[in-house]
Amino acid sequence: MNNIPIQQQEPICALATPQGVGAIAIIRVSGIGSIGIVNEIFKGKNLEEAESHTVHFGTIQAYGEVFDEVLATVFKSPRSFTKEDSIEISCHGSDYIVRQILKLLVLKGARIAKPGEFTQRAFLNGQFDLVQAEAVADLIAADNQASHKTALNQLRGGFSKKLTALRAELIHFASLIELELDFGEEDVEFAQRDDLRKLIEALLETIGSLIESFDFGNVVKEGVPVAIIGSPNVGKSTLLNALLNEEKAIVTSIAGTTRDVIEDTMVMEGLKFRFIDTAGIRETTDVVESIGIERSKAAMEKADIVILLCDSEATLHENQELARSISGDKEVIFVMNKMDLPGQHALLDQYPELLPISAQSHHGLPQLAKKLASLVHRQSAGDTVVTNARHYEHLLKAHNSLTDVINGLSIGITGDFLAQDIRLALHHLGEITGTIVTDDLLDNIFSKFCIGK
Repeated sequence: MNNIPIQQQEPICALATPQGVGAIAIIRVSGIGSIGIVNEIFKGKNLEEAESHTVHFGTIQAYGEVFDEVLATVFKSPRSFTKEDSIEISCHGSDYIVRQILKLLVLKGARIAKPGEFTQRAFLNGQFDLVQAEAVADLIAADNQASHKTALNQLRGGFSKKLTALRAELIHFASLIELELDFGEEDVEFAQRDDLRKLIEALLETIGSLIESFDFGNVVKEGVPVAIIGSPNVGKSTLLNALLNEEKAIVTSIAGTTRDVIEDTMVMEGLKFRFIDTAGIRETTDVVESIGIERSKAAMEKADIVILLCDSEATLHENQELARSISGDKEVIFVMNKMDLPGQHALLDQYPELLPISAQSHHGLPQLAKKLASLVHRQSAGDTVVTNARHYEHLLKAHNSLTDVINGLSIGITGDFLAQDIRLALHHLGEITGTIVTDDLLDNIFSKFCIGK
């Protein structure tokens, strides 16, 4: 796998900061001869004589023209992100300046980097494994505390360490079974079958927990879908507007104003939520409103959490009836709205399970946010969470292979068939971390990264 020697790659360059005019832009250069290339257009300190991890002020100039005053930061192999000689040029954020510096670098022998090529080189040079490399993209894309925490844990090797430990235990038994095959004619058993069964069962439990965490990891990454459901005029659109702190949905006193699903995202308590405002559910002969109600029911089915919003005892009873039709794996919150109106508090004594709010005055919204967050965290399987569909797929395949091992042990199949299933499990675990990798896989993963990443 990672057999590409450090410093055996041509120099590449790219803008590492977002496109567009800004105060500062950073251009990354990495590869053999990269410091010398920058040194040709940098006037100030001799960068080739500079110590690693030092910053130097100077100008970028060529052909008698000064293009900008910059800071050049030197990273010498192997103490850099890519483990190659690297340099970062901090210049003013003018598109013209960035284009001119990149043009000069190319003229001096560098080439424009492909998407994700800096991170790909870091992986190939052994800076980290494939899970950690993919976590770089997730960390940059993180837009809430939960997804940031998950990506940072993976970048620091939390998920990788767990997978490496699983593979190490499995490799030990695989080697013993392979040894048995070498002595097949002597009918010896190096791998105790009871011990192997205990190991496989423990591995299945751990991998199963990781597989189950994918649903939680996916909603952390994409946003937890929350459907706001209830009768017409109970304040669903007002609640959506209050949660988003903007006039997203039209609010009137006319029943049936909302006729389609309205959706937007909001970060609360460190989690991203996708709130879905729906048409009020009631009996109607209006064709358009009926379509909206059917869409409301579909949104309710797709949501992980359902807020059943009521504003009276009558609408509460309607929601209780509606709750019976909701599938058992969804989290449901009964919320009593319009608590700013007289007489509403009497209902709380009778129905203590209600969460009281006023969408109009925003009273109770912090408590609703905490309730939503607590329901999400309850789904968490621990610190190690699977958020990547590729990892999920290989964990499923490894789980299936290990299940075949258990089934094989139960019927007493021979060591060569056991070894085959164990090798398959090892293969799928290895594909996650990059211990086993192909060029096509790397191209597919890193092509989704931004240039300069």
